[in-house]
Amino acid sequence: MKIASIQAFAMTNPLGVGPYEEENKAKARRPAWHQNDEVANPMSRYPRYKAHRSSWLGSYPAVGVIVTADDGSWGFGSSGYGAPVVSLINDHIGPLLLDENPLATEKLYDMMMRITSPYSSSGLASYAISAVDLALWDLKGRLLKMPVYELAGGPARDKQFCYATGNDTDWHMELGFGATKLACPYGTADGLAAINKNEDFVGKARQLIGRDVELMLDCWMAFDVEFAVRLAERLRPYNLKWIEDCLIPENMGAHRALRDRLPWQTLATGEHWYTPHTFFDAAKDRVADIFQPDIHWVGGFTACQRIAAIADAAGLEVILHAGMNTPFGQHFSYANTNTRWGEYFVGGAPGIPSERTHGYPGMAVPVDGYCVPSDAPGFGHGFTLDTLAALKV
Repeated sequence: MKIASIQAFAMTNPLGVGPYEEENKAKARRPAWHQNDEVANPMSRYPRYKAHRSSWLGSYPAVGVIVTADDGSWGFGSSGYGAPVVSLINDHIGPLLLDENPLATEKLYDMMMRITSPYSSSGLASYAISAVDLALWDLKGRLLKMPVYELAGGPARDKQFCYATGNDTDWHMELGFGATKLACPYGTADGLAAINKNEDFVGKARQLIGRDVELMLDCWMAFDVEFAVRLAERLRPYNLKWIEDCLIPENMGAHRALRDRLPWQTLATGEHWYTPHTFFDAAKDRVADIFQPDIHWVGGFTACQRIAAIADAAGLEVILHAGMNTPFGQHFSYANTNTRWGEYFVGGAPGIPSERTHGYPGMAVPVDGYCVPSDAPGFGHGFTLDTLAALKV
């Protein structure tokens, strides 16, 4: 069997509201927190872009990839950043993989890493590699009539524990989650007042959820080392399970300094790290306790397997960034013994059932804080070629 075609295209993001937008508006109790709330971010130091991340993140569409074998079988993968990533796949990576064995995912991943090496396999190239790799794993599962989690070794547990991310904490408790993560509203750019206001924010959440629910804080690259240390010390009474993504991702010196200055605090990071090489360096220096690669950004299913092996050997944990929001992340998490938790970003407004907040027809969603992925062949995303064609933009 050979690869007959690899075709990338811009598409509507399945992580959006899906086909239920008008119905959801009618049922929402209030707007979802992320529609209007300020979140600390790397651009917070610039007032014209401080109020909301959407003001500077760009409006790139999602990217879909269909890999088709010479018998007509196909698999689907996805990533982001629109036209640049589509071009990398259609104009460079894809043509060089034609006529290869689509089941040889290790070889194909290695080829893609080497194909993109002249301009670095990190960054946008990593998004392109991710989409193709995921499509290949989906094709493999569909060809062998097995869910991907079975191909990856079978379920590591009966059901996957999930935590909720977002600032509608009351809604997360109503949905039955046993752990929740806040998006930090204030960062280094806000000075001393930020430490005080962040403490009030975290304290209010801890009071709401009580001591029997785990609480975490996502800082989204908005801190420097000094601010992260001062805030962590201030928040010590609130028993945070971890603080996350505090620093600019490429600054490994800062990550090492933060680890040295906060030996008692569990640190999590990695959603903006690309390729397993970065995680190897981080594991060697033990700059974090929990690695959080994004399966759609870091290099796909194969890259995440390699990162999980690195972390396991180093005694570290892996929790995919938004891993329970897509079938791809669900299957990886469910099969990996070192991924005991899964992140579910609650994108819908309070009152909207989780199954009506995404556009993957076959995807499972957490119920009472646990999730079991679809056992359909491949990733069980539920798309057909016709429904995928309708999502093209």
